[in-house]
Amino acid sequence: MPKAKRLLELMMTVNRKRKFTAKELAEEFGVSTRTILRDLQELSELGVPLYSEVGPHGGYHVLNERSLPPISFTEEEAIAIFFSVYALRHYLSIPFEAEISSALNKFTSYMTNDIRDRIEQMKNRVDFITPMRQGESPHLSRLLEGAIHQQVLLIEYEAKEGKVSRHIQPIGIYARDGIWYCPAHCFWRGGYRVFRCDRIKSVAQASSNVKPRDIQHVHLGNVQPVTQAEPMVHVRVELNEEGVRKCETEWWLANHLHHQEDGGGWVDGHFPKRDLPFLAKFFMGLGEDATVRQPLELVHGMKEILSRLMNKYAVVPAGEGSKTGEGASDEPSDP
Repeated sequence: MPKAKRLLELMMTVNRKRKFTAKELAEEFGVSTRTILRDLQELSELGVPLYSEVGPHGGYHVLNERSLPPISFTEEEAIAIFFSVYALRHYLSIPFEAEISSALNKFTSYMTNDIRDRIEQMKNRVDFITPMRQGESPHLSRLLEGAIHQQVLLIEYEAKEGKVSRHIQPIGIYARDGIWYCPAHCFWRGGYRVFRCDRIKSVAQASSNVKPRDIQHVHLGNVQPVTQAEPMVHVRVELNEEGVRKCETEWWLANHLHHQEDGGGWVDGHFPKRDLPFLAKFFMGLGEDATVRQPLELVHGMKEILSRLMNKYAVVPAGEGSKTGEGASDEPSDP
């Protein structure tokens, strides 16, 4: 085997293994131990972070910051990778922010000038619209790590009632409308809850007294942020075609949204009773595109919102539309 090919395969092998000896590698590659030692020295000089231990149980380790072997990309693949990261630029916080910046710097430094020029031209012609948010989420990487390793974390959380401490076991993180969220098992509530990451002010490893739950099977695709004992209400809402389109953008309605052949549809499902104020505001926002059929508590909640709005705008300031209906039009006025 040519030396260059052997070094490339050796780099891939040591990155895959957690611990190995020179003798094991020599047997695997069919060369002498002395040759493998020289190859490992060359890999070390190329930047592969090798660590050696002497003694009967010694050998080689690859440190945590392992390097990937060289990978070649086509021009289109390079542009696709760049814009995959470019899509996140509107977020004030993203996981592995420093690592992403470092990787892009390495990535673009090897691009030819024509590819760089093409990307610069595309920047002003491709966009991924996300609302700009002010709140930072500095603990995204720690929450994601906790989800992967099934760890219990102690967080300081800015809740409606003030700052509180909670033990949580994260399920994962996701972004929606420029805001990051973390579904997690909350040990205080005894069930799954969704936490806004910009309201998490600190994250620390929980003490050994709090044992993690076996929730490896729970992930973002199947987590249900309620407990079995929590009071639920049956909600049914009829939708016209525009109402269906609006509801399709809401991930939390995905399992409850049903479609009709004419384009309309309906929402039918059970929701936590504590969410009725939120549901009232949401379906109020759909206006005439939604008709709430049940429960009555939801209808009453929407009527209360309407009543407060009517009272708020009951008094018209002097000089502003004092003659009811004067100049009324269904079209916007000319600029």
